[in-house]
Amino acid sequence: MILQIEQLRRSRKWSATRIAFELGSQGVRISRRTVSRHLVALGLNRRRFIDPNGELNRVPQPIVARRPGHMVHVDVKKVGRIPDGGGWRVHGKGSAQAKAVASATKAGARAGYVSLHSAVDGFSRLAYTEALGDEKAITAIGFMHRARVWFAAHGIVHIQRIVTDNGSCYRAKDFAHVLHGARHQFITPYTPRHNGKVERYNRILAEEFLYARTWTSETQRSDALKIWNIHFNYHRPHTAAAGRPPASRLATGVTSVMTSYS
Repeated sequence: MILQIEQLRRSRKWSATRIAFELGSQGVRISRRTVSRHLVALGLNRRRFIDPNGELNRVPQPIVARRPGHMVHVDVKKVGRIPDGGGWRVHGKGSAQAKAVASATKAGARAGYVSLHSAVDGFSRLAYTEALGDEKAITAIGFMHRARVWFAAHGIVHIQRIVTDNGSCYRAKDFAHVLHGARHQFITPYTPRHNGKVERYNRILAEEFLYARTWTSETQRSDALKIWNIHFNYHRPHTAAAGRPPASRLATGVTSVMTSYS
């Protein structure tokens, strides 16, 4: 059936609705949504991607950074703020602490969110993260200034391109002050894979740090984030670095970092 869908799309350029109707006339019951899903999987969901002879005229290309600083990927991840004493993950659902937090929420008191601002070097995967109170433009600008200083301390003095999504904090006019000659590249809207390196880092951050243990306060988690940053950059093996830490791909290498910490 998938082969039939592909042949009809390539040869006739028919829409998903027309293909579903044609297959239905042949005794194959299939919905338009199912046909659309198969076309997306085949890479044939856009007519402009198909040449008159039926061949694809666009082939996905990997986004590859050629050297440190060539592309720095920036993003913000919002996570819930941990109430003092810990939330239900510590005390369990239905506990006195969880009920107290729920009552305070109903009364209008909300724990709020913490914005994790991250910058990842596309070549080495060296990552810098800060836990900040919001994702306003002035906050993102301050973060980028500090990130530049941090990258410079690791030998990445010149940043050629800064890749971000289309968030309002990055589209602000004042954000141009942190470019310092770098090209600001916005990804295609609703296409997070174009900023995949920092998106993958956000997933690692969630799996190996945010939800890997229970926290009793936001201060505890913020302090631990600084240590985890060291672990990720200098000790954790990364497949992009052939099983070595991201810092090993830099000319400066790994210098004066403790091999164990608490």
